[in-house]
Amino acid sequence: MKNNSLNAALRIMANISAWIAFPVIIGLYLGKWLDNKFGTDPWLFLITIAFCFLVSVYGLVVSARQEFKKVEKEYRSESTAKSSDGPKNKNIS
Repeated sequence: MKNNSLNAALRIMANISAWIAFPVIIGLYLGKWLDNKFGTDPWLFLITIAFCFLVSVYGLVVSARQEFKKVEKEYRSESTAKSSDGPKNKNIS
């Protein structure tokens, strides 16, 4: 159980890190390239970075919702398993 929790935590961390880093890195290079191509320094760079920031935020929200649903599903399955097991030998006095 502990190993599964560690794997899930590492997967979530990698997913969140990717949503933060990759769009911004892509926006950085794309914005600089567009500014050099069209001579609009720094406007297309700033617009591209702002757009990539919004993409990052959207990706983080969607990813967080998916993870919350997984956790909620696991919690509900564990709580129903515990409630259905209950005490087997009931001593009625």
